[in-house]
Amino acid sequence: MHQSTKAAVMLHRRPLIECLSFGLALSTLLPSSALGETITPDFSQGLLALDGEQSEIPEVLTTTRLRQSKLRVPGTTTIITGDMIRDLGIMTLDETLRLVPGMVVGYSGSTNPVATYHGTSQYEQRRLQVQIDGRTAYRVSLADVDWLSMPVALENIERIEVSRGPNSAAYGINAFLGSINIITLSPQDTAGVEAYTSVGSRGHVRTFTSLGDADEDNSWRLSYEKRKSNGFDNQIDDDRIFPFHDGHDINNFNFDSVFRIDSQHSVDVRAGVLSGVNEEDLEKSGKLNATTNPDLLVDDYYFNVRFDGATSPDHFYHLQASYQNQRQRSRWTVSFPAEEFNHFLPSDVPPFPEDQGPFIAELNEDIEETRREIEFQDTLILSDEFKLVSGLGYRKDTYNSETYFNGKGHNHQSRVFANAEYSPFRWLTFNAGGNWERTTTTNEDYFSPRAAANLIFTDNHALRFVFSRAVRTPDAFEQDPDWSYRPRNVQSPFEAFEGSRILVENLLDPTTSTYGNELEEEWITSREISYFGQFNLERAVLAVEIRYFNDYFRDMISGFINEEDWFIANNVNLEQEGVELETSLDFSGTKLRATFAYLEQEGSYVGDPTLPISTQDKVVDLLNRLSAKNSGSLAWIQELPLGFMTSAAFYWTNEVRDTRFERADFRLARQVDKSTYSYTLALTMQHYLNAKPWVSPDNRIEDHNQFFVEAGIRF
Repeated sequence: MHQSTKAAVMLHRRPLIECLSFGLALSTLLPSSALGETITPDFSQGLLALDGEQSEIPEVLTTTRLRQSKLRVPGTTTIITGDMIRDLGIMTLDETLRLVPGMVVGYSGSTNPVATYHGTSQYEQRRLQVQIDGRTAYRVSLADVDWLSMPVALENIERIEVSRGPNSAAYGINAFLGSINIITLSPQDTAGVEAYTSVGSRGHVRTFTSLGDADEDNSWRLSYEKRKSNGFDNQIDDDRIFPFHDGHDINNFNFDSVFRIDSQHSVDVRAGVLSGVNEEDLEKSGKLNATTNPDLLVDDYYFNVRFDGATSPDHFYHLQASYQNQRQRSRWTVSFPAEEFNHFLPSDVPPFPEDQGPFIAELNEDIEETRREIEFQDTLILSDEFKLVSGLGYRKDTYNSETYFNGKGHNHQSRVFANAEYSPFRWLTFNAGGNWERTTTTNEDYFSPRAAANLIFTDNHALRFVFSRAVRTPDAFEQDPDWSYRPRNVQSPFEAFEGSRILVENLLDPTTSTYGNELEEEWITSREISYFGQFNLERAVLAVEIRYFNDYFRDMISGFINEEDWFIANNVNLEQEGVELETSLDFSGTKLRATFAYLEQEGSYVGDPTLPISTQDKVVDLLNRLSAKNSGSLAWIQELPLGFMTSAAFYWTNEVRDTRFERADFRLARQVDKSTYSYTLALTMQHYLNAKPWVSPDNRIEDHNQFFVEAGIRF
C-alpha cells in the first residue's frame, strides 16, 4: 500500500476553522437563552417577544419516517417548497438542488444532469436515495439517477426534503450520502384545470396541463408535461467548434388519486408513463467507430398503490406496493476497416483478408429494468415523550440486456427498519434507529445504525449531536457484468458475424483489467454537530441552521468503466470535514434565503500497491471530481402591488475540475386573480457570470444572457 498517495480538495484546515468559528459567533450574536430558561429581560423589546411574529417550527417528514419538528429530528434536512421553486423561476428538477448546501449540480457526457452531495463520484450518482412520494426512483442495474427522465412535473411538487448526511438507517443501502424525497401535491389541492407553458433560449420548451376534481371523499388529477431543449450551443475539439447534438424531448403523463374509505382508511393510486429521446452526440458518446448518433430512447411506466389506516389517532400504518419498468434503447452504426475488425475476433477465428470492404453493422446498448417493491410501516405514539416507527420491506430488481448482462439478471433486497424518539425532558430528545438489510448482490447482511441527542433551548433552538453508519453495496453492473456487443444488420462480406458476441473483456488490457473481480461494500461513519434556531422577531421570522460534519469513508469503489478500460476496486479511503449554513428571513411579502457550504476532502489509495503511482493518484482523484471547495446560494422573493412579484437568485460552486459555476437569475411575474380563473405572466433571465464552461469544455453557452417567457392559467 502506498500510504503517501493522497489527493485533497483542500489542504489547509484553517479556513474550515475560521468558517466554523464564524458560524458559532453568528449563533452567539443572535438572541439565545440558557437551557430550560426563559429569555433574559435585557433583550430589546419585541425582539423575541411573545407578541412578535409567530411561526411554527418547520416539520420534517422524511429523515426518520416520523413527523418531527426540526428541533427533534436527528440530523439536518433542507426543505424546498414547490412555491419557492416556481417563484424563483427554476426550469428543471435538478436545478432545485442548487438551493441545498453541499449539493453540486453538473452535467455528464452532454446535457445529462448530475447531482451529488459532497461529490465522491466521477459522474454516476450512485450514493443517493431518491424517492417520489416514497417510491424508489433511481435506476435498477446502475443505481443511478436519471434526472431528465424523472416522472414528476415541477407544478405538481409540494416540497422536496433533502436529508443531508447518511440516511441508510431509515432507507437502506443507497441512502449512503443522504436521501431526497420529492413530495407531490395532493389531488385535493389541485382540483380544476391548469395550463402552463414556458419558452426560451437554446430551444427550451416546457408545457404543463392538469385536469382534476375533488369532493369530500375522493380526488384525482391527470397531468401532462413536455420538456424540450436543444442542449448546449456547441462543442470544441482541437480548438475547433462543432455543433453539439445533445438535446432532449420528454413527454410525461401522471395520474394521482386519493379515495377515502372512511375516516380512518384511504387508498392512494398513482401511475405514470414517460417517453422521449435524449440525444447523444456521435463525437462525444459514440463507441467503437460509431458513424451515427447513439441517441437514447426512453420508455418508462410505473404503478403505485398505498393503503393508509389507523386504529386510533396515536396508531397508524401504511402498506405500499409499486411496480416500475424502465426501458432504454440506444442503437448506432459502426464501421471498421477489415484490419481493425480482425482485432475483435477470437484467437481461434482466422482473420479476414484486409483488402475486404469495411465491417459495417449496428450495435446497441438496450436495457430494460423492472422493480417490484412492497413496504409496510407502522407508527405508534405511546405518549408525547415516546414515539416509534418500524416496518419492513422487500424489493426485487430485474434487468434484461443482451449487451450489459447477456440476458436477464435479478437482485433481491429484504429490510427491517425502526426509529424510536424519546424525550425524557422538554429540553432533551434522543433518537435511535437502524436498518437491517440483506441483498443478493453480495449475499450478505448489513446493519446501518443512527443515534442522536438533541438539546432544546426555549422551544425554538436545538443543538444536535448525531452519529451514524451507512453501507452501500456494488450495483449489478459493477458486481456482475457480462458485457458484449452483438452486431446486427451486418453488411457483406461479414454476414457470418450476424448476432455473434464481441466480448468487451477481450478488448481490455489483461494486465490492468479487474473485469469480473468481486467487489465488497462501501462504508461511511459520520459525525454531526448541528444547530437549528428560529427567532420570532417583531415583524419577521429568522431561521438559522448550521451543520458541522466529519465523515470517514472506507473501501470506496473507484476506477474506470468503459469498453476500453475496466479498472474498479475497493481502493480508496476518504475523510471529509466541513461546515454548512442555511438561513432564511421571512417578512410579510418578503422572503430572503441564503446557503453556504465549505468542504475539505482528503483521499488515500488503499488498493493494489503494485500499480503505478500515477494510476493510484488518478483513482483517488476520480472521487474528487465533483467535490466543491465551497458553494452556496442567495435568493430574494418579493411581492409587489397589483399582483406583481419579483425574485432574484445567485448560485455559485467553486473549484470543481478547475471550473466555477456562477449564475444570477432574475424573474418578474404578475398574477391576476378573477372570480372564476387566474393567470400568470412571467419573464426570467439567467445571467452566467463565468465565461469558462462549467465542468466540461463542451458545456458551452455562447450568450451569457438566457431568457425565458412563461404564461399560465388556472380555472
